[in-house]
Amino acid sequence: MDHLSFSVYLKFFIGLTAIINPLGLLPVFVSLTSQQTPQERLRTNTTANFAVMVILWVSMFFGQLILDLFGISIASFRIAGGSLIVLIAWSMLQGKLGEVRHNKEEKGDTLAKESIAVVPLALPLMAGPGAISSTIVYSSQFNSAQQLMGMSLVVVLFCFTSWLIFRAAPLLFRLMGRTGINVVTRIMGLIMMSLGIEIMVAGIKHMFPVLA
Repeated sequence: MDHLSFSVYLKFFIGLTAIINPLGLLPVFVSLTSQQTPQERLRTNTTANFAVMVILWVSMFFGQLILDLFGISIASFRIAGGSLIVLIAWSMLQGKLGEVRHNKEEKGDTLAKESIAVVPLALPLMAGPGAISSTIVYSSQFNSAQQLMGMSLVVVLFCFTSWLIFRAAPLLFRLMGRTGINVVTRIMGLIMMSLGIEIMVAGIKHMFPVLA
């Protein structure tokens, strides 16, 4: 990764961490895998993070093409994506995972699934609309081959970090407790809301240059 863009990669990594919030998802992961053996829990962890990596890569390399297909400008998508991130962040600040990530119908469908690794863990709990929106915005703004390769490596690094966190989920959950998890969730929500507002402002300035 080139030195000049290191701050971009760091900001992208922090953004993914704040939006996906693997620490905040520890209670969810523990509860979803409570009936699994250690081997099954490890397989669920690996599958979920691999699925997140693939989803974010697809968003990074083909997200702009999808926007062009539907005639959506990146400025509009920034405003919409930023608004969605702020909405999720507001829910996190209240100590909730938020109904924007999963609704009652999706929760019910989960019971009929043989594996919870991809649905609902990877999608929509981890690689939800907020993470996808953020990835598309970054890849459209920093779209050189070198920068895309760097951000792809950042996605790999994030997924590996998330895998390590989930790997130690039972231990971390006992150490931090629900109070500690709630504190982390609120801190991540504040960071995430700031990022969402910044993305919205960038979209508004691009759409209305006179405001810049």
